[in-house]
Amino acid sequence: MPNVRFDKYYNYEDLTRILHDYAQEFPHLVTIESIGKSYENRDIWLMKVTNFATLSDLQKPALWVDGNIHATELAASSACLYLLQTFVTGYGTHPDITRCLDTRVFYICPRINTDGSELALANQPRFIRSSTRPYPYDREENSGLVVEDIDGDRRILLMRIPDPNGAWKVCPTEPRLLVPREPTEIGGQYYRVLPEGSIKNYDGVQIRVQPAKEGLDLNRNFPNKWRQEYQQVGAGPYPTSEPEVRAIVQFITTHPNITGALTFHTFSGVLIRAYSYQSDEELSVKDLRTYKHIGKKGTELTDYPAISAFHEFRYDPKGFIGGTFHDWVYEHLGIFGWTVEIWSPQRQAGITEYKYIEWNQEHPLEDDLKLLRWSDEKLAGKGYIDWYPFDHPQLGQVELGGWDIMYAWSNPPPEFLEKEISCFPDWLVWHLLISPCLEIYEASVHDLGNGTYRVRLVIHNTGWLPTYVTEKALEKKLVQGCICEIELPAGATLEVGQPREDLGQLEGRAYKPSSSPIRRVADSTLDRGKVEWVVQSTQGGTVKLSARHERAGFVSAKVTLQPL
Repeated sequence: MPNVRFDKYYNYEDLTRILHDYAQEFPHLVTIESIGKSYENRDIWLMKVTNFATLSDLQKPALWVDGNIHATELAASSACLYLLQTFVTGYGTHPDITRCLDTRVFYICPRINTDGSELALANQPRFIRSSTRPYPYDREENSGLVVEDIDGDRRILLMRIPDPNGAWKVCPTEPRLLVPREPTEIGGQYYRVLPEGSIKNYDGVQIRVQPAKEGLDLNRNFPNKWRQEYQQVGAGPYPTSEPEVRAIVQFITTHPNITGALTFHTFSGVLIRAYSYQSDEELSVKDLRTYKHIGKKGTELTDYPAISAFHEFRYDPKGFIGGTFHDWVYEHLGIFGWTVEIWSPQRQAGITEYKYIEWNQEHPLEDDLKLLRWSDEKLAGKGYIDWYPFDHPQLGQVELGGWDIMYAWSNPPPEFLEKEISCFPDWLVWHLLISPCLEIYEASVHDLGNGTYRVRLVIHNTGWLPTYVTEKALEKKLVQGCICEIELPAGATLEVGQPREDLGQLEGRAYKPSSSPIRRVADSTLDRGKVEWVVQSTQGGTVKLSARHERAGFVSAKVTLQPL
């Protein structure tokens, strides 16, 4: 078994070793390949997870899972590792995992952003949004505060500086906390709060926080609703301009068997669905209903609320978000896409009724007190750091302290990691098992006499979703129909029918009533398709039949032409 722990975060070298160990130890279930190179020329590893003894991966319905597109969101990679561990240990003993890997395939890309994560894990960490490529300009700033670990403790905290015009004051009931100064308040001890860092060319008066030289956001670089930098910060010069995003887009678009997609992020503890940029009213009724059904199951299995990005997860209520992954897979590919934000410190502290984004702008003092108690009691005080003096090279005496964001917020503290990510495999196995799946209902031959035979192939979709997956796919004509083929033995001729027949799409059970039948229920057989051929063969022989659908898989059978 690969030497992997789920109470620590792995750098690229160790992660690479672990992934290759899985492929080496479980070759019947796991393969590894590089789907591209990062900006700094690191391989972007992809794991294919299925029972390779049945069919090839392209002949099975698939679910895409990735993580760590944002630099500091390391728990996303851990969630992908945990999936791998669960699958290889559960195959053969866990019925759903076994059935899933026998009939379907997972494509898992544990770390998209192989470069930025190295900065987050460095001995002297730097926190950037995504890629390490300089953007939008490749130049060094001459002045301003450089956010960095200035005292060498591997943490980037806050600095509080006494300032009569500061916006903050010490909380009267809890001196470790800072609270906002009242709008008309004067005469007290006030502080200016800045990120920990040093100041280039300080003039003794003005302090401007330098923007990161690496300003890309890889989750704004996908093709759907991509916008230029002035409209969408971090979007890159053009869609898929970044090699990491281009590798993902290339793989997914060349694997039409992918029926759903999920990307792990941190943090907020929510399951987010499309759209990011427009209302639920723009989704078809059936797609919205199905999205909500999948999300409801996700909530049941993970305790994470399932929400709309547009209605419940917008940074600016009037702003526009474009170029995101889950919007792209739904709008361009017609599959259900999700963004999973792992970890909620608020929920850990007992704060349950809050707005995921608005909370960061305004929340009651009681929430801060709950979080502080949580840090004291559950994190041994390592989450919120008491203010301590520091002789700043430019500012003189300041204090460092506040939340250790990387430890307590951006990711679960290592000791909480396994518990937090252990809830996802059941949902993802369920999510893949609802995919469309072709099976043979009947493969038969009937002797019509005089060396003539009627050959029948009936297939059905035993998956919950229809073969087309979404109405968006139908609307945009993104998916081909179910193709049935017949291969004759030597000397035989096809008298009626075509060698290749297109049966179109097969329904699943997703759009049937979800309550007990009462009246006017027509449970028709739209999940089945039938082809009949008339074959002439005086010598008999074996006929090969097959059916395939790019999203529902491949099936085959043989029938024997044998005179009565």
